[in-house]
Amino acid sequence: MTTQVMREAHGSGRWAWGAVLAVLASSSLCAGAPASAAAGVPYDAREAEVGVSGTHFVDGYGREVVLRGFNVSGETKLAEYGGLPFAGVEDARKSARALRELGGANSVRFLLSWAAAEPVRGQVDEVYLSRATAQMREFLAVGLRVYPDFHQDLFSRYVFDKDSWYSGDGAPRWVVQAGGYPRESCGICVHWGQNITQNQTVKSAMRDFWVNRNGVQDAFLDTAQATMTYLAGHLDATEFAGIAGFDPYNEPYAGQYASGEDGAPWEQGRLWPFYEKFRARMDAAGWQGKAALVEPNMFWNSNLSFMKQPGGLGGVGTLGPRYVFNTHFYDQARMSGFFNLSKAKDGEYAADFNSVRDRSTALNAPALVSEFGHPLTGTSSDKAPSVVKGQYQALDSGLGGRTWWQNPAAAGPVLSATQWQWDIYSGRHHEVMNGNPGKIRTVGDAWNDEDLSAVRLDGSGAPVLRQDARLLDRLYPSAVAGHALAFLYEDRSRDSGSLMTWNQIPSAMPELTGLVGTELPYGVLVWRGAAGASAPTELHLPAGFDPARTTVVSDLGAVTGPGTTGAIAVVPEPGGTSARRILLSGAAEGLHFALVSAAPATAEQRAAVQRELARWAAAAF
Repeated sequence: MTTQVMREAHGSGRWAWGAVLAVLASSSLCAGAPASAAAGVPYDAREAEVGVSGTHFVDGYGREVVLRGFNVSGETKLAEYGGLPFAGVEDARKSARALRELGGANSVRFLLSWAAAEPVRGQVDEVYLSRATAQMREFLAVGLRVYPDFHQDLFSRYVFDKDSWYSGDGAPRWVVQAGGYPRESCGICVHWGQNITQNQTVKSAMRDFWVNRNGVQDAFLDTAQATMTYLAGHLDATEFAGIAGFDPYNEPYAGQYASGEDGAPWEQGRLWPFYEKFRARMDAAGWQGKAALVEPNMFWNSNLSFMKQPGGLGGVGTLGPRYVFNTHFYDQARMSGFFNLSKAKDGEYAADFNSVRDRSTALNAPALVSEFGHPLTGTSSDKAPSVVKGQYQALDSGLGGRTWWQNPAAAGPVLSATQWQWDIYSGRHHEVMNGNPGKIRTVGDAWNDEDLSAVRLDGSGAPVLRQDARLLDRLYPSAVAGHALAFLYEDRSRDSGSLMTWNQIPSAMPELTGLVGTELPYGVLVWRGAAGASAPTELHLPAGFDPARTTVVSDLGAVTGPGTTGAIAVVPEPGGTSARRILLSGAAEGLHFALVSAAPATAEQRAAVQRELARWAAAAF
């Protein structure tokens, strides 16, 4: 199909970066540091760049990169702003700054709508693409990496009637009309997700996409290519460097399997060929250096045994550097409000997330958990603090807090992830559900009774968190000059006012126990340095850490209240916001460690902890 582009007058514009890029200068680093490290690291295309090396993301300096952030946003599922995450650029700017400063993010999964991008078959709406690009640019401007996602749930809103109990998002109206589907019905469904396997109309529409009935998959690929071409042509070089890749299809499912088929052969015969076609479209659009962030059968890792299906891209071979293994995880048992009524505990999700690590290793590709989280209202919302803490713990390490110190070498890689979701309009929507003026949805996410946004606007219109800041704005190794061996972060977040401390420091480390105390958060990174590293190791420093009182104890030095220069420094994150990061410079080849604590310490305490950590690290690694 030849794509006819509707060329409507709409200025594309480009934003100057000079005013918003922080150029960080540091000097007087410890002896032996490479000259370029001693000069500090400006935020440039090399730092913004995200590539793939084996099972790791890497930046232009060759550092291992961990992507952390949020989905922006569920608003794209709604009709109220025409399939865009925001009403306009000003709201996008407000959201982006808050995501950096309140959420501690360095990346976002940016949702796009196929229905809005191609409302008429063969006609890509450049006005929509222009507005989406302008909003996306605001996130790039504050130093966030962005990966777009053509989102879908239940295939399309147009599958559903005005009086339907549920709604969807994704495909345009013309796709559903071409299918000639009967009136939908989910039968006895208590959750929108049951439509995926119980609503025959939804299942048929999904099946038709994968078999390319009426050429609808070809049409989607044409629109995706046109979208990527537009982005490549309308973002400047530094902005485009911050595009981390593209998520081709959210939560893929066969709809209906062929006779004798299950998830594994469907992935091999239908899903993977689609991804290869999408990869070719990326190349044709000028995205040769960007990864396709490919998702497996959505039920491959369900924690409800009767929902779990074969999958995980196990039969497609290794992926190589042009793909990323991209998956989701929700605690469906606890979300149900029925199958598990307990709160999550230490190490709860280690096995679930280690299965993601195992797939990453088998596929020889980085892993990305592009959705996770838990409802903040409803029957299971009391589980949210412990569930989300447990999910972040398992992203940071494959070990629970009780055993981490005894065997840190088994912790596995730190996983990249984006929490669902970051919607500043939470509780303020005005969504006409399925076009029915008698069904105006305002509360929560305004979509199928979901409520997972970590943010909302207060009475003055300022973004505020809906979850504990200690839980969301986290310490994490955003860039490691070398290879990360182990990481933990004890956030000491609260559950209904009760402090949750899951990490247990051994009794053989009394100096460390005394320094970190019982109330304030702390983290530990162990890594092996790389020869000739030209940029420092970096950790995001949460806003709750007062730089003047923050203690860093490392083999590179030990200090409370790091300055802006030296082997251990605190400097702004890129992008001109108040977010901060720790730079650890001058690390040669060999084993290195760093404790970061929100608690101040005396010189004597720091020296004692440094000796204790050095003995522990030498023995453990």
